[in-house]
Amino acid sequence: MQGAQICLAIVVLVNFMQILHANYITTSSSIQWTRFVLLRGSSGFYTYAIYEHPKDFPGFTLTNTRLAFKLNKLWFNYMAMSDYRQRKLPLPDDRSPNRSEALAYPEAVLLTDPIEPEFKGEVDDKYQYSGEAKDIQVHGWICSNPPTGLWQIIPNNEFRSAGPTKQYLTSHVGPTSLSVLLSTHYSGQELMAEFKDGEPWKKVLGPLFVYANSAKNESDSQQLWEDAKQQLSVEAKRWPYTFAVSDDYPSADQRGSISGSLLVYDSYLKTNTSANKAYVGFAAPGDVGSWQRESKGYQFWTTTDDKGHFTIENIRPGSYNLYAWVPGFIGDYKYNDIVDITAGHAIDLGDLVYDHPRDGPILWEIGIPDRSAAEFFIPDPDPNLVNKLYLTRDRYRQYGLWQRYTDLYPDEDLIYTVNVSTYQKDWFFAQVTRNVSNTYQGTTWQIKFQLDKLISSGTYYLRLSLASATDSELQVRINDRHENPPLFTTGLIGHDNTIARHGIHGLYWLYNVTIPGNKLVQGNNTIFLTQVWGLSPWRGILYDYIRLEAPVADAY
Repeated sequence: MQGAQICLAIVVLVNFMQILHANYITTSSSIQWTRFVLLRGSSGFYTYAIYEHPKDFPGFTLTNTRLAFKLNKLWFNYMAMSDYRQRKLPLPDDRSPNRSEALAYPEAVLLTDPIEPEFKGEVDDKYQYSGEAKDIQVHGWICSNPPTGLWQIIPNNEFRSAGPTKQYLTSHVGPTSLSVLLSTHYSGQELMAEFKDGEPWKKVLGPLFVYANSAKNESDSQQLWEDAKQQLSVEAKRWPYTFAVSDDYPSADQRGSISGSLLVYDSYLKTNTSANKAYVGFAAPGDVGSWQRESKGYQFWTTTDDKGHFTIENIRPGSYNLYAWVPGFIGDYKYNDIVDITAGHAIDLGDLVYDHPRDGPILWEIGIPDRSAAEFFIPDPDPNLVNKLYLTRDRYRQYGLWQRYTDLYPDEDLIYTVNVSTYQKDWFFAQVTRNVSNTYQGTTWQIKFQLDKLISSGTYYLRLSLASATDSELQVRINDRHENPPLFTTGLIGHDNTIARHGIHGLYWLYNVTIPGNKLVQGNNTIFLTQVWGLSPWRGILYDYIRLEAPVADAY
């Protein structure tokens, strides 16, 4: 593709809005260097920032930082962030009060009188274009006349927080192009980077590559996206870059690597299986699962192959814990020892074993343990509140789906009957509040099931795997809806705001609830799941997976 000769011209056209913009810092208590690198023959430029909190500085809080461009609205109107998530977007003028109707929060509007009639009746909301870190390493905008593209490329996510499935904003109406590097979105205040007085810290954010390309004919515009994806592959192979002249950005020969194999042990079946396509990562030392709430350090992630083997290369020197989670199994793995990475050294950890939570035979299960609620029932959106991009795929990204729960359950809450109901059709994707006379109230869902055999002296295990929680408290009761106190409560948890921001997961939570056998009966039983809090349409829980395990019969 052409590009080098037009790169600087496009940069002039974009009209910079922000460059590595750090926002929501509570005090001016940090030092920031922003660097730009333009290489000969390169169709773009590189940029990175070094943030520092010296030991003699007062404390501060960092929640979000990003690289942002405001593009020329007369040129760029087509956004692309994946092979199927791309479309022409409205003009920023269409969001003005005289051309749109405000919806439930400022980011969302209904376009009532757009300049281009094709957008009339659509909802515009920047959160509908969020994506996971692993999926948004390249995205950007296309101008059709002349056919040119401007792309942000993140070849490596080592400086981003919370692992490969952390969700970030991307491009949206403006035209605005974002690369968010640190963010509390879909996680809340738990992912804020808080620094005490005198706490030393330094972090390199980037480098990122801002890439420009062009085509000869307007009919070739789609090839700009294909070329941008290819450029991502080129940049990823070059990582770590050699041009970054900074002691804070180690070169390849100053880094180390680690390898090993991950197995999953089933303590009930007494078997080991390979952890197929598991996520394995290095992050700051902490508790099991702490990587998803960590934002100050660097993280290095990969996925295992079909045999559970993994290799992570180009790890910065330092001390880390190794963490993992395995699709198809609940919970988190952590390697007990701290691993010290040194320059030029390769470490082989051998076989690692994740003893996942299980104590007995599975009586029933709801959902798939993959840390997402995507497999559950996603309702049709209100036909007057539609984004046309999501009519057939990623339907959970439609605006206002929380309101559809009350439409579907106007008088009583969801009831799920094991071996009769199916989670794809009968389990609403989010346990939200219900609108009763314009007042939002907490909800109680029921799981009805039958026990043909009861071990009254044994212990049953209810595994509650949550994909997200927003200002919620989940209480569990067995066969008595009004039991006080409940058998179990999470307490008030979560600030993900995932429901309002069209997500399907936020922070992951796992609760293992023990149920004394004498609380159950032989025959028909009911588990009551109550999300207590009301007041807001967006308070609620997204379930990942639920299962009930019986006691091991020969143990009693």
